[in-house]
Amino acid sequence: MKSKKSIFWLTSIMLALSMFLAACSGGESTSKPTEDNNSSDENNTANEGPVDGGTLVYAMESEFKGLLNINFYDSQSDEEIISFFDDGLIDYDENLKPQPNIASWETDDNKVFTFTFEKGVKWHNGEELTVHDWVFALETIATLGPEHHRWSNVNTIEGAKDFHEGKADSISGIEVIDDYTVKITFDKARVNNLENLWTYPLSRKEFEGIAPEDMAASDQVRLNPVGLGPFKVNKVIPGESVELVRFDDYWKGKPHIERIVVKVIDGSLIVGELQNGGVDFTAFHPTLLPEIEKINNVRVEKVPGLSYYYIGFKLGEFDGKKNVMNKDKYANKKLRQAMLYAIDREAWVEAFFSGLGSPVNRPVPSAHWIAADHSELPNNYTYDPEKAKQLLDEAGYKDVDGDGFREDPNGNEFVVKFSHYATGNPTYEARAKALTQYWEDVGLKAELTMTDVNLYYDQLENDDPSMEVFYGGWGTGTDPDPYPLWGIESVWNYPRWVNEEAEQLLLDATDIEVVGTDTEKRKQLYVEWQKIFNEEVPALPIMELYDVYAVSSKLKGITFDVSGFNSPHEWWLEQ
Repeated sequence: MKSKKSIFWLTSIMLALSMFLAACSGGESTSKPTEDNNSSDENNTANEGPVDGGTLVYAMESEFKGLLNINFYDSQSDEEIISFFDDGLIDYDENLKPQPNIASWETDDNKVFTFTFEKGVKWHNGEELTVHDWVFALETIATLGPEHHRWSNVNTIEGAKDFHEGKADSISGIEVIDDYTVKITFDKARVNNLENLWTYPLSRKEFEGIAPEDMAASDQVRLNPVGLGPFKVNKVIPGESVELVRFDDYWKGKPHIERIVVKVIDGSLIVGELQNGGVDFTAFHPTLLPEIEKINNVRVEKVPGLSYYYIGFKLGEFDGKKNVMNKDKYANKKLRQAMLYAIDREAWVEAFFSGLGSPVNRPVPSAHWIAADHSELPNNYTYDPEKAKQLLDEAGYKDVDGDGFREDPNGNEFVVKFSHYATGNPTYEARAKALTQYWEDVGLKAELTMTDVNLYYDQLENDDPSMEVFYGGWGTGTDPDPYPLWGIESVWNYPRWVNEEAEQLLLDATDIEVVGTDTEKRKQLYVEWQKIFNEEVPALPIMELYDVYAVSSKLKGITFDVSGFNSPHEWWLEQ
């Protein structure tokens, strides 16, 4: 049964949001049907064909950090830009299965892989891509080691750890056969060695003479990035916009669109820009869905997301090599469980995400085949404030001084210090306040800090003491293995959760000696891992979302599925 206070709070928030959306709408609009399947562009007629030319404007709400090289980025906003101008060695189909792209591969045992590159693929600087550029990327990451976000995608190569520790001058598991052929040997056979492997080259010419630790701050990353994709970067205005121009020598063929401009546009202006034709394509926040659905000549594409959102607890620190749980404030499991039972996630998702999401009790999106059925998990965290209060009582969090808020088990003041990132979207603070209100409803005093999004993740990664409880999201990508996020050695394990049993389950799930090629056996190990996570809740799984895009009717040739959208070189603009 909902508390009156929570209902009033969400009703007030929804009223504020409706006023915000009305301000965004820019006046009259005409209703149109919504396409919410994995569709192709149905506005094309049978006798239409691609035409060349035109400028596509892509809008993004969050200011980008500016790490515009796929080997160094750590934010979704940067990745959105990179996707227009870089290509990976392999691609993924609508079933999230790896497919050859620039490289094809062969293996007999899932331990030794031979990769063969396409010939004649050019970097934007005119240099031809060779396997040496990929080796350069792998060695760069291995040099930086555990503090690099992609270390877990490299450290399974035979000899990578010895190379990082200075015991070897090269990675023994990498054998260059010729400029277009390379053999990669892993430390052991795993089911997902290919999917987990880092498959993005780094231009040796561009980074010649730059030490790996200085690369992320270089102009080659911040201002003049080069890639292998259909468009090349022409101009970067940090935090504001990126202009890309057609790369005529793109290895899959000359793109049709002449220019792409990526702009940071405040969320309150997106609807108006779509209405007046100032924006052709954008991912958008679900709160804008009702207004965007009404816009003439704009369609909405919805695809199942590969991401989830959570509330994490800083349980420890990263010591440079591994995560260590050495913080006590949120160490009590019943406290964490209570904080999840206290949240009415159904109402919260409806209020702040236009119903485009659903609560989850595990850190795995439903679109992945390893996702446990909620009935298999030990706890179903439905909204139950009385259960939350009971757990807090059992854990010793009680209101000792009669002020309406609970003290900790030692009788000291207890305040949930909650952090959330800030952008130009006013709904972020509103939704964060709603979460703190839920906790106060069960007697946990809470304080909210809104932090600029670009500072937020630096603080999170560096275990800034001001970060105690935090809101985060994770895009799982095409490989469903949770290890890169939740492993003991993962720098992206922001809660710094360490559980030996859970760790072993993740390691066993990719070990061919344990699971062979039995997909069902592998899934069951992941289910067992999700059961532990569901019980321990080092982070509170909040929801999973559909990915939603607004697409102008003049943009043709674009298609969507669970893996994202097709290559921009296939798109064209109606002139």
